[in-house]
Amino acid sequence: MKQRRRIYYSEAQRAEIWDRWKRGEPQSAIGRSFDRASSSIYNVLAPTGGIRPVPRKRPDISLTLTEREEISRGIACKQSIRWIAARLNRSPSTISREIQRNNGLRAYRATKADKAAWERAHRPKPCKLAMNSALSDAVSIKLELEWSPQQISGWLKREYPGNGAMQISHETIYKTLFIQARGALKKELQQHLRSKRAIRRSVHTGKEYDTRGQIPDMVSIRERPASVEDRALPGHWEGDLIAGSNNSYIATLVERHTRYVMLIKVADRKTKTVIDALIQHARRLPDELYKSLAWDRGGELIGSQALHLGD
Repeated sequence: MKQRRRIYYSEAQRAEIWDRWKRGEPQSAIGRSFDRASSSIYNVLAPTGGIRPVPRKRPDISLTLTEREEISRGIACKQSIRWIAARLNRSPSTISREIQRNNGLRAYRATKADKAAWERAHRPKPCKLAMNSALSDAVSIKLELEWSPQQISGWLKREYPGNGAMQISHETIYKTLFIQARGALKKELQQHLRSKRAIRRSVHTGKEYDTRGQIPDMVSIRERPASVEDRALPGHWEGDLIAGSNNSYIATLVERHTRYVMLIKVADRKTKTVIDALIQHARRLPDELYKSLAWDRGGELIGSQALHLGD
């Protein structure tokens, strides 16, 4: 079986993904901007539950890669630790510890030492819920009762006034739920949230970017008049679009009284393409039937009769 090629993103690309996600763009739109599948975007977002991780940075007092390269050159030239420390304006004990924790004088390498220091610098802050079992139990019980994190946070403030150990913000509850590495709340409790989402979403999601399938001023087919429903009068048409394999499409028009059917092959499913094809084909109808299909130049229906699009 052929294995899928693993997709990697650079730090700059990951930053752009998080920026787009924060602005509310859906994963499919972000994937298209990188010419990648939406699943690869999910793999970037899911490990931290859709919550952007805080960017890491080195403390100002840490040794830099340039300084470690100077240490490596000093060792190669058989200089003393005090000489290297004076050259770098560092304490001799700092240089000594740096060399000893990275395989000693004989095996010290600047690049490996710098990478090892970056890995050792992980200092995850303990989660408040993980450190306080009573608080964790109280939050879990309320979540199981379908309380929102905002309600739980407000209830804790009223229930335990002046007791900071038994109070927590709603944002911390969300982060603990969606970032499972914290290990304080069970993942199953996510199902009690009202959104039912697997990862955290931006508050802007759906307001600007996710407009798929939205028809302005749409009128439901269920609101059509009774004369259309009982098929008593001719001249009411019902349209639909059939999608086939290999991006093939057929537009259909059905006259509800006579059951007369028109099938029109269209190049794509764009609104303009379908409407133009229907207008051109409808002109072949007898005058009596064509008059029931009154179109304006924008493809909208006018007149007393209507074209009803199926669900």
